[in-house]
Amino acid sequence: MFKLHARSAPTVRLKVTGTAEQIRRGEAIAASFCGGCHAPNGALTGGRDIAQELPLPIGSFVSSNLTSAGLSGWSDGDIFRAIRYGVDRDGRWLIIMSYTNAGKLSDQDLWAVIAYLRSLRPDGEPTPDPPDHLNLLGIMMLGAGMLPTGKPVSAGVVTAPPRAPTSDYGEYLVSYLDCRECHGAMLTGGTPGQLAPLGPDLSLVKTWRFEDFVLTLRTGVDPYGHQLGKQMPWQPISRLDDDELRAIYEYLAGLPNM
Repeated sequence: MFKLHARSAPTVRLKVTGTAEQIRRGEAIAASFCGGCHAPNGALTGGRDIAQELPLPIGSFVSSNLTSAGLSGWSDGDIFRAIRYGVDRDGRWLIIMSYTNAGKLSDQDLWAVIAYLRSLRPDGEPTPDPPDHLNLLGIMMLGAGMLPTGKPVSAGVVTAPPRAPTSDYGEYLVSYLDCRECHGAMLTGGTPGQLAPLGPDLSLVKTWRFEDFVLTLRTGVDPYGHQLGKQMPWQPISRLDDDELRAIYEYLAGLPNM
């Protein structure tokens, strides 16, 4: 129970300008990343229980409604705090958010996401309060050290390299797209026992042409005719533009052989 309430993060005071450029950038990030959990029906109204994707029944984790219907009363700083630190406006641990790498979005990209969310009309149902709930099994596993306690909280500024079809920018995209949660810390494949689904070794991308890589992520079918698993979020990732996919390809193709 101590671990359940141990996460804390600084309060954030922020007011995002909400320029047209920020909204466009935020929309692109939401489509290719946030929508994987928060847009089960095409809109960012949440309501999807992520627990159904986990290998053990440890509770319920309902994705939040990211329109104003779900963020009523939240400041821009509250939203920033939730995404960067995995802590809600009341200081409670957002378990699944803290397990993702959303906190690695650069400050500028995070501001853009907030600007886009602010531009959305209210829609859907209010977010459950709280959205995450560990059952007895989950609390016991957390207390025994069998569940992660979330990514470390760091109050530093996060920056990104220039947007370009380069390996450096690809590394940044991979850092927040949660590829490592399934495919392993070195992207050489997941390991049995991890909370996320097991992903294959991504060094196989070295043997693909860029066109093969793009087609795989646009269609969900790899060059060998195999359908990607249902738990692989290729649909939102397919919304990355060609330069972003080229950047990821350059990064994966340049990984050292293990």
